[in-house]
Amino acid sequence: MGVLSTIAHGVVEGFFMFWATLWALILGFTLSGAVQAFVSRDEMQRAMGDHRPRTVVRTSLLGAASSSCSYAASALAKSLFQRGADFTTAMVFMFASTNLVLELGIILWLLMGWQFALAEFVGGAIMIALFVLLAPRIFPADQLQAARDRLENTAAGGAGGHEGHGDMGSTDAQAARPFRERLRSKAGWADAAGYTVSDLTMLRRELVIGYLLAGLLAVAVPASVWSAVFLSGHGLLTDLENVVVGPFIAFISFVCSIGNVPLAAALYKGGISFGGTVAFIFADLIALPLVLIYGKFYGRRLALRLFFSFWAVMSAAGLLVDLLFRAVGIGFPARRAEIAMTHFEWNYTTYLNIAFLVVAAVVYWAYRNRERLGGGERYAKDPVCGMQVERANPGAASSYDGQTVYFCSDRCADRFAKNPARSPAPAPPSR
Repeated sequence: MGVLSTIAHGVVEGFFMFWATLWALILGFTLSGAVQAFVSRDEMQRAMGDHRPRTVVRTSLLGAASSSCSYAASALAKSLFQRGADFTTAMVFMFASTNLVLELGIILWLLMGWQFALAEFVGGAIMIALFVLLAPRIFPADQLQAARDRLENTAAGGAGGHEGHGDMGSTDAQAARPFRERLRSKAGWADAAGYTVSDLTMLRRELVIGYLLAGLLAVAVPASVWSAVFLSGHGLLTDLENVVVGPFIAFISFVCSIGNVPLAAALYKGGISFGGTVAFIFADLIALPLVLIYGKFYGRRLALRLFFSFWAVMSAAGLLVDLLFRAVGIGFPARRAEIAMTHFEWNYTTYLNIAFLVVAAVVYWAYRNRERLGGGERYAKDPVCGMQVERANPGAASSYDGQTVYFCSDRCADRFAKNPARSPAPAPPSR
């Protein structure tokens, strides 16, 4: 098979992985947008003052409800900690908002089997429990206080020139309305459509890279390469090696959020163990760009502790899920010769895709007409990644051309500051 033929075959493989999960992506992002529009951020903040078991459970549920990409989740966790949330609980929120989310579970089920979807939630709970147990022993109080002081100085303009705007407890008339009333509001659903479209825009790069890379790996990498990377046939030693190597691949692959699911499918097809694959899926929070961001947020010493503690609990959670499933008799899914069918068929996937493309069209119409529907006043669009950001609670903000520009995170603010001309024009100020 020539190089061009291999690339073409890989692109086709990646596209049909995307086609097999298209309806689930639309469903997941639509539900996620609704939750983000209707769940109040100030309630999240008030719920995270300590790391007692009840608080951890409540925070995990809030994180799962406010699903986001890894970069936005890290920025929100930073903001929560900066404004008084317990550090351990803020990190739990970040775990949950990237790993305990509906759309991730659906995509895992469709591409890899229901066992992986179950492992996401079981392993996610194990990972959070392990982190909560370890964190007080890993993160000294003096380093946490230094990190909080560092963030407060940054918010005051001491690092990078980005302004800190708003207060996590701030609200407005729309957010203060009763929950049921908000659900009946056209403006609320217009804002939900804004979150849905913005999240898809924000994650387009990860999704494209994830599906394309997975297709190429599934086609182009011979079994001998996977055998050299992942041990097999050595019992517990294989399990240990695979759950350690899986997160390392996530660290160097730069692919995070939902984009790493198709890549996980390719790795599992190539021979990595079930537990190693689960550990890889969890490890989207230690991709190299994110580790560098942790260093900027909290300082290098704390960032290194975060990196190694995350790696440890992700690997341990993958191993424990693997052993637990074996103990209770849950069989692992077969390694598919073909991850997704590489041709169109009139089957349930096609019908669901058509139906949800209609849903997507309605959501996009609501997004385009959100001002006419009364929505959008509380929000701005990050001009770098396209994420919808609350004006009262942005990840970062700065002045440009006489306007305040809002960002989901310091990463986007830095990219905008380096070259604002290449970014889309900032949204006009609210009415």
